[in-house]
Amino acid sequence: MTSAILQREEEAPVVAAARAALYLRVSTGRQAESDLSIPDQRRQIEGYCLARGWEVAEVFVEPGNTATDDRRPAFQAMIDMALEKPPAFNVIVVHSFSRFFRDQFQFEFYIRKLAKNGVKLVSITQDLGDDPMSVMMRKIMTLFDEYQSKENGKHTLRAMNENARQGFWNGARPPIGYRIVEAERRGAKIKKKLEVDPIHAETVRMIYRMALNGVGNQGPMGLKAIATWLNENNIRTRDGGRWGLGAVHQVLTRTTYIGQHRFNTRDHKTKAPKPESEHAIMEVPPIVTEAEFEAVQRSLKARSPKMMAPMAVGGPTLLTGICFCACCGGAMTLRTGTSSVGREYRYYTCSTKARQGKTGCPGITVPMDRLNEAVIDHLESRLLDPKRLASLMDQIIERRDEWVDQRRLHVAHLERRATEAEAKLKRLYDAIENGVLDMGDPSLKDRIAELQAVRDQARGDADRAVSHIEKIGPVITAESLRAFAVTAKKRLRNDDGTFARDHVRAVAQRVEVLSKTQVRICGLRSELLRTLTAASGVEAAVLGVRSFEPKWRARNDSNVRPSDS
Repeated sequence: MTSAILQREEEAPVVAAARAALYLRVSTGRQAESDLSIPDQRRQIEGYCLARGWEVAEVFVEPGNTATDDRRPAFQAMIDMALEKPPAFNVIVVHSFSRFFRDQFQFEFYIRKLAKNGVKLVSITQDLGDDPMSVMMRKIMTLFDEYQSKENGKHTLRAMNENARQGFWNGARPPIGYRIVEAERRGAKIKKKLEVDPIHAETVRMIYRMALNGVGNQGPMGLKAIATWLNENNIRTRDGGRWGLGAVHQVLTRTTYIGQHRFNTRDHKTKAPKPESEHAIMEVPPIVTEAEFEAVQRSLKARSPKMMAPMAVGGPTLLTGICFCACCGGAMTLRTGTSSVGREYRYYTCSTKARQGKTGCPGITVPMDRLNEAVIDHLESRLLDPKRLASLMDQIIERRDEWVDQRRLHVAHLERRATEAEAKLKRLYDAIENGVLDMGDPSLKDRIAELQAVRDQARGDADRAVSHIEKIGPVITAESLRAFAVTAKKRLRNDDGTFARDHVRAVAQRVEVLSKTQVRICGLRSELLRTLTAASGVEAAVLGVRSFEPKWRARNDSNVRPSDS
């Protein structure tokens, strides 16, 4: 008996000499602010250590950090101290294993890493040993903690998506041009929404105006030009900082500014974009019109390096990227020369001939000023003549009007379906109210659900069809054609006598040099219609979307223009 007692006393000091580090964690900032969970964890863990005679060496508090990864400041500080030689403590005590990690793989990774340095992890509510059965139980517990964390995250995300769909703000900083306001109270919860911030909203509108028309209607501006202008004119961001390309691009591409803020667009861990079907659309007050937004998107795509060569977008030459040699199809590029008296000359020259010589292409060289003037003169006198425009656009406008008429008939049909379903539902409700039908009948519930689905589907399809029709733009009349022609002619030339390159490309997309005296100007009627529609609806003839190798309308008719006239 005495020997057995002595044997137990000899084994006890191994645990009694332990130096413990306390790790206290809650998942959210709101839990940390409530100041309930962390003090309770600390009280229980300190009592556990006191009962075993362990010395509390360090306390690490993690207020408002998830345990699904190791990106936690206090956690990393604790691990660093535990891996020192020798460690500052030999036991880490937590309330439960879920406080340490909610990822089973990383949990085991850090357990083994600590064990190599003689540090053990102890849970006061899940007291397990080191035997194989205890190790298996610990792995099952941590695997369940990981599953529970993912399930909680899924339910939380679903609730946040629904909150956004109802028009309420889920948190984080609002986009520039908006501010957060209290909308309503539901018990202790405060529901918030976004409203337009009048000061910064004007900056957003200014950025859109510059993207569409430029400063003083000098033509659309790119991201760099907009950012430079804002910084030079001391128009700062919300924080008082300078504008960059990313900030301007975000303003010009965010659907929030047309009243549709998108929530749940990226995975919170990997940052990978999610499919649009998973986005939650939150309605907010719009700052710009949908027509302005769509026009800017077309302009951005046209300027994208994926759609057109960067030099053709940003270069100073009028016809760069749209001027081609009719003999070989090669691009006409700018070449310069200097006379004996020092005068500089600029020419458009066939790039194939410049690279391969006359064996590659006989080549054509045309003075830049003369070709530019010939193209502008032709656009002003021929293409932008109202009668010429009417003859070019007759067929495509007619097809467009037919399509709109068909869609309007479809909308009327959908609205009739919705009205009929609503009338049937009303009759069923009246019959139930008058006691004619039994509400407990399962077939009745199925019929009501079916009619509601038909009504809601028809209304949704009708709304989408109407929205599509509205995107087509305003009706084009003879008067709007004349107004467009007058405005476009003015915009082809800048006040200083130079040419407005973006406006030229909005109405003509390809220039083919046939000889030193003839050029052919080509373009798509659909592009011209899009430019005309944009000009009618947004007061801007912005560029359409083009690729490196578009399919052009090649006709050797009145588009052929002598270059020396």
